[in-house]
Amino acid sequence: MISTRPKLYTSSEYFLNVNQWVIFMGSKTIIGKKLFLLIPCIFILTGFMFEKPDYLKMITATELNQVMQKEDIVLIDVHTPEQQHIKGTDLVIPYNEIEKYQNKLPKDKNTAIYLYCQGGPMGEAAAKSLYELGYRNLYNLEGGAKAWRKAGLDFE
Repeated sequence: MISTRPKLYTSSEYFLNVNQWVIFMGSKTIIGKKLFLLIPCIFILTGFMFEKPDYLKMITATELNQVMQKEDIVLIDVHTPEQQHIKGTDLVIPYNEIEKYQNKLPKDKNTAIYLYCQGGPMGEAAAKSLYELGYRNLYNLEGGAKAWRKAGLDFE
């Protein structure tokens, strides 16, 4: 009786199987090898897409707390849905509605703006919108409100 179930491979068996596939390709071996070498290149190149943009500076909860003790800053919660805010938050603007609230933002485009969400990604998206509006001094709280809470710092 022939089994119709697909065989499950361990990682070493998988690579052996891929190598056998390349050999099995016969006259198409070159194409198979090129494809096999192309896959890691794709992973390497797409990894660069996840790097932080050069216009955004990341700041830890401890560093942000120190800055807040020394300076009057613009701190914006960009998380949706709305969450408990860090003590000292100036504005609550959803990350995807930055343009809609331009009138609430500082007139001086060089003003330092500190952003946070729950974990970080929405702050990065908001920073992109702010950058496109001409703001050049942008910070995002690394780890967001979760990192702030983990550091034992105050909320409103």
